[in-house]
Amino acid sequence: MYVPHFNAMDDAAVRPFLEAHPAGHLVTVGPDGLPDVTLLPLVIDDGRVLAHFARANEHWRRIAPGTPGVVVVTAADAYISPSWYASKAEHGRVVPTWNYSEVQLRGEVTVHEDAEWVHDIVTRLTERHEAHRPDPWAVTDAPERYVSGQLRAIVGVEVVVQEISAKAKLSQNRSDADRAGAIAGLEQEPAPAAHQVADAMRAVLGH
Repeated sequence: MYVPHFNAMDDAAVRPFLEAHPAGHLVTVGPDGLPDVTLLPLVIDDGRVLAHFARANEHWRRIAPGTPGVVVVTAADAYISPSWYASKAEHGRVVPTWNYSEVQLRGEVTVHEDAEWVHDIVTRLTERHEAHRPDPWAVTDAPERYVSGQLRAIVGVEVVVQEISAKAKLSQNRSDADRAGAIAGLEQEPAPAAHQVADAMRAVLGH
């Protein structure tokens, strides 16, 4: 991923970003050279990305042991109109752009069919998303035979992370006045994603 120095996400911000965005696209290339992409809920653990596929998804069958892959985790993104910039009125030398934040995790991919491994990742994913609920559902709430049948319909996947690229493209290279104008413009947009990008700009740029 191309990351200009002014768009580089601080190392300390990467983990909170991944905790706030618990799903990502796993991208690998099959033996025929064609790419495969699947959106997966994720657990990040000690330098590994853990997830699972539906067994019916052909993607996992095309992953040879040690295949390189990348997990792409994104936040909200939004169009930035040049009409929002104060500098438009000053000199007119402005163009549209797109603001977004993204983390890419690269490493070797391994598929796991072991029932205990798959049960563990399903349990951990469930706990991650149920923990805050007043009456959290647990895997053990379902009949054991039913759970065993469901587990046979999925396979696990693990990415051992070797490289992290993290980018927050949030108008850091614009003037304070242009940034303020972009934030104000985003706040007038109807799409919730635009408001989320405005919040991210405010957090990063101190507005």
